[in-house]
Amino acid sequence: MPNPDSLYSPEAYHPERIPDQPPAEKQPWLRRFGSMRLPWGNTQDIFPSCVLTNLKPADLRRQEEFNKVRDEQKSRGEYIPKPFEHIDLHDRLDNERIRHAQFPASSKFWIYMQTIGKGFLIILSPFIVFSCLVVAYIMDGDYIPSFFDIFLEISLYTFLPLIIMWGIGSLVINHFPKLWAKASRGPLWEFNRRTGLVTVFDYDNNGEYKKNGAIGEKVAPFYEFDAYITVTPDRQGLPNNVLCIVHRYRDLWINMGNFVGACNGTAVPCALWDYLQNYMDISKPLPDTPELEA
Repeated sequence: MPNPDSLYSPEAYHPERIPDQPPAEKQPWLRRFGSMRLPWGNTQDIFPSCVLTNLKPADLRRQEEFNKVRDEQKSRGEYIPKPFEHIDLHDRLDNERIRHAQFPASSKFWIYMQTIGKGFLIILSPFIVFSCLVVAYIMDGDYIPSFFDIFLEISLYTFLPLIIMWGIGSLVINHFPKLWAKASRGPLWEFNRRTGLVTVFDYDNNGEYKKNGAIGEKVAPFYEFDAYITVTPDRQGLPNNVLCIVHRYRDLWINMGNFVGACNGTAVPCALWDYLQNYMDISKPLPDTPELEA
């Protein structure tokens, strides 16, 4: 049986192999304001709930069946690649790395169109119907005809645009993937379990990206980063808590809000920090989540 340590770089993160660290540099005031530093170590085997809900058991079974059929077809030389199967979306979540990328703006446009149309239609419908009932009641004339007249007039300016947005967005996403299934310019950041390194991808790169498309990489060992919960108010003034991974000695940081969204409490950011430590720690098995089960 091969030695598990041979799979990992000598610099891979292991709690008992961390070299002595110099004192931390003072962080800029903006990063210290409204932030709470989280401790290292003493992790629990927990993870944010969205890690479980992102991939359901039915999705796993469907993927396993697809992989089985694909392997059989490849062995017979009958496999035909699916449309857009070759597109690299730059996302990874496996036994080697957690790499995160976002959809480009052109793809988000159709997703937002569908979401906004559907969301506002569901939210506004009961209020508009109730308002029409009240207005029809206080108007002169027959109640039911008055209600339908008001409802049709309001629907023309509210429901109809939302239905069109929902319909167009759903149509494009479900039937015209060429219009929206596109790769972004590249990943945003990466946690590499095998090497123990954290990479932040630099799309400024001293102007090199605009000149020749060269993406810069800012790399540092995982143990040189600290975790902070950053608190910012939402539109209603309620606190939004986001986990930020901040390098101790350089102006290098990762806002994890694009991976696990902001929340009112601190449980999710704390769970995410434990999850990242457990994932990077080669002295432990991988976290027991559906994405990593394979």
